[in-house]
Amino acid sequence: MSERHSLTGPGPRKPADFDAFYTLTPPWDIGRPQPPFLALAEAGALRGRVLDAGCGTGEHALMAARLGLEATGIDTAATAIEIAKGKARDRGLTARFLVFNALQLASLGEQFDTVLDCGLFHVLDDHDRSLYIDSLRAAIPPGGRFFMLCFSDRQPGNFGPRRVTMDEITASFRQGWHVETIEAVKMDSTMTPDGIFAWLAEIVRT
Repeated sequence: MSERHSLTGPGPRKPADFDAFYTLTPPWDIGRPQPPFLALAEAGALRGRVLDAGCGTGEHALMAARLGLEATGIDTAATAIEIAKGKARDRGLTARFLVFNALQLASLGEQFDTVLDCGLFHVLDDHDRSLYIDSLRAAIPPGGRFFMLCFSDRQPGNFGPRRVTMDEITASFRQGWHVETIEAVKMDSTMTPDGIFAWLAEIVRT
């Protein structure tokens, strides 16, 4: 059975556990958008209503808001959401931030043209991955796009979250989705100047 892992060491984690990380600055909170997502934004790939699932302190939702898009960020970490709201105020940007579980998007009762996931999928165990994908189906209409940035199995060692293979991505999004691209990229982290091997997946709801 697969487990969740934190970015600071192995061990099972529940979504609520991540709130404690924001009393300091967690290694994934780099204070700016991840370069692969920033490149997508600059290329015009983000469209319509945008949801940042597992938004942390909100950099990707704020990136979308800066483009003039209607942006929402959700996270179970209340401390992170308060930080995100403060960033929006300080930067003069309009974005909505909610303490909300990404596994329960059907209960939000909204749909989004673009959903971003930076580092959520790879902390979920197999059971919660299935719940998450069902949740995404409720939130993304046909033709909507899901962009996911996750740890790659090319990353050496076992420190940090669970590694993800390309086959796991395609298998997880087999029914009701079309995996358009999976690209080898790097994620920035405060823990290493060299970055982390990651996958950037573009997946369309069919």
